[in-house]
Amino acid sequence: MTKMLKVLLQERLDSTELEKLSSSFDIIGTIAIIKIPESLTSKRKLIADALIEEIRPVKSVFCQVSAIEGDYRLRKLELISGENSPITVYKEHGCTFKVDVINTYFSPRLSTERLRIAKLTEPNEVIVNMFGGVGTFSIIISRYNKSAKVYSIDSNPIATDMCRQNIEINKLTGNVIPVLGDAEQEIHKSLKGIAKRVLMPLPEKARDFVDAAVSSLENGSGMIHYFCHVGADNKKTAIQNGVMDTSESFSKFNHTIRNVRVVREVGPRFYQIVSDVLVT
Repeated sequence: MTKMLKVLLQERLDSTELEKLSSSFDIIGTIAIIKIPESLTSKRKLIADALIEEIRPVKSVFCQVSAIEGDYRLRKLELISGENSPITVYKEHGCTFKVDVINTYFSPRLSTERLRIAKLTEPNEVIVNMFGGVGTFSIIISRYNKSAKVYSIDSNPIATDMCRQNIEINKLTGNVIPVLGDAEQEIHKSLKGIAKRVLMPLPEKARDFVDAAVSSLENGSGMIHYFCHVGADNKKTAIQNGVMDTSESFSKFNHTIRNVRVVREVGPRFYQIVSDVLVT
């Protein structure tokens, strides 16, 4: 995406302006989301129009004007050009998702990780996804493992409603169970001791939910996919720091860290990590 953006705009922006432009952008269905610095405010429409003209699926361009924040992990977006709707249809790994880019959290950059975890699951597993969003992890897992039952929890009612719709769209009713509520409370209420696998794709706060994650495991034993953010100068150090963070987070439990990998770089010297943790 980075090189594509530079190429698209090389005839429309001078070299100084190109250097100031954000190095990446996301395409979610028919929507492009881009960060544009204040110094290029006067060129926002030009940049957006270029994306719509040159990238076939794109019909709307939104500018991200705030960081991801709040319990629902939302970011403020402003329409620059194109159709004024935050709702689009996104396809990934043979699944179709209805997504609201303003009122729900969604990242296309977790595509590889979603497929990786789906392929790790085993027949007849019960899986708890503690932060399910619109259902991407849960539905992709279920598509690749139809004998699994996935409980997809989220506290955002809009995300949970879209998860329900996406379950129907992908014909997985009964395989994926949408649950509206706080993950810790919902586990203690009705999901204790049922799972062989738990997903924790909330790197900002996952550490606070480790106790709940372990309590959802059958007989206190199973696999937990733990996401976190770490600072590091490079990927090798990021993995080392990810091991330290994971070890601290699971220190009160018998556990083995089976694998630690960099999911993506989320900022300068700042990485998202996932650890596959076997709790026994």
